[in-house]
Amino acid sequence: MHLRRPRIESRPAPALRQVQQGLWVLPARRRASLLGPERFCFLNQPHELNICGWDDPAIDKLWRYNLHYFDDLNATNAAQRRHWQQQLLSRWVKDNPPGEGTGWDPYPTSLRIVNWIKCALGGHPLALECTESLAVQARWLVRRIETHLLGNHLFANAKALIFAGVFFQGPEAEGWLSEGLRILTHEVPEQILADGGHFERSPMYHSLILEDLLDVINLSRIVPLVSGSTLSQCVRSWRHTVNDMRRWLWAMCHPEGEISLFNDAAFGVAPRPAELEAYALRLGLPPVHVPKDGVTHLAESGYVRVQSGAAVALLDVSPVGPDYIPGHAHADTLSFELSLFGQRVVVNSGTSCYGEGTERLRQRGTAAHNTVEIDGRNSSEVWGGFRVARRARPFGLAITKSNSSVSIRCAHNGYVRLLRKQIHWREWAMSDTELCVDDHITGPFEGAVARLHFAPDVKVCIHATSSQTGHIELPGGQTLNWSVEGATPFIESTTYHAEFGVTQPNACLKMVFTAPRSTVRLSWK
Repeated sequence: MHLRRPRIESRPAPALRQVQQGLWVLPARRRASLLGPERFCFLNQPHELNICGWDDPAIDKLWRYNLHYFDDLNATNAAQRRHWQQQLLSRWVKDNPPGEGTGWDPYPTSLRIVNWIKCALGGHPLALECTESLAVQARWLVRRIETHLLGNHLFANAKALIFAGVFFQGPEAEGWLSEGLRILTHEVPEQILADGGHFERSPMYHSLILEDLLDVINLSRIVPLVSGSTLSQCVRSWRHTVNDMRRWLWAMCHPEGEISLFNDAAFGVAPRPAELEAYALRLGLPPVHVPKDGVTHLAESGYVRVQSGAAVALLDVSPVGPDYIPGHAHADTLSFELSLFGQRVVVNSGTSCYGEGTERLRQRGTAAHNTVEIDGRNSSEVWGGFRVARRARPFGLAITKSNSSVSIRCAHNGYVRLLRKQIHWREWAMSDTELCVDDHITGPFEGAVARLHFAPDVKVCIHATSSQTGHIELPGGQTLNWSVEGATPFIESTTYHAEFGVTQPNACLKMVFTAPRSTVRLSWK
């Protein structure tokens, strides 16, 4: 069968649409990535454009993707780098012929279209060659929608077509706008769950999708009603969704204001939660009211936030993600994170790389999370860079509240694929002064290990007088005591990855089961 390759359409760009002036508001800002006229830093790795070029295969593909996004156009203090940016815009058009190289993959094309248009709407008109290139990019993208990947990629494709359809006018632009709205009209209810969470269960990707919808709301403000009525109608129906997403994001953040690290998640990729919330307020959305204490159950996405006094625990009782797109999932079922006195204490190990290497697999594995590993196997079969085979499914969730504490109990069946078909049950019991984590394995096993990974600035010690007890020293000067029953504890060195390209040494309390039930207790004043 002969597959027809879509041709490149380089005819003149449609005319620019007349938009209402003064209504575009400042978008959410990221950290600057342009360090000099040709020096970039993405994923905490700096490179010079005049050395690596636009598409050096020796450089990680994700880094090259970032090079083609042009996020710096709308980053913090972007105006100070505008001269460099303008030169790079013209150079990109010259050095990247239509359809050639990584920069023309649909995902970076989508993000670049949006960033160029956001910069122009912010009062920095594009050069003629860039405007012409934008039309070529939109024509290229509309024929290469990532329906094979779906998820956040498809969302980004649709958003880019909406931006291009509003930026230009005429029948062709209306076609882009219509196609983008058609996709998002389907994908918003598909990807955003009833509790406001993004269905890939990653706080990082949730933040990116929230930014996408806030940007579309921003865009709808500047279009005259006669030409933007369809967009305005869609946006009105999405405002409630956006408010639910803001509440979900709050619930999945630690008290210091950053996201938790469940599944593929890292700082510095999406705008910080505070940036997104400030953006929402600038757009006139109402403040989000959140509880100060108690239990927040995100039932559809499968997370529980427990806040009691100085403690905040975030619990994962979630499936790994949508069955048809689990690529950003980790084998972290029944893991949790804990903050005390405004400081992160127990942390998942994070994400520092993509690709198909052994480190990527290790970071996705059960042993890199605060849960139980049985017989040296992962609770879900993560493989490749973005694949999951047989998956853990949680069941039996029960939340019990009393005047002084709360208990959350849940199990998962991720190990029933093994010969002995074990079930892992876990119960968290938390009060103002204590967190008790009780694990029970039904069915015989050769070896089982529970782990607690601690933040890099947390010190963990075993008492000389009793190998079953110890203490934890927090950077703020507070001290916790810990004790273990039903397991032999060890302290081992491991690594923590709060950002791409960053590795920090940290300590892990490794508890080797000596009985079917093991309990670890953390207590503080």
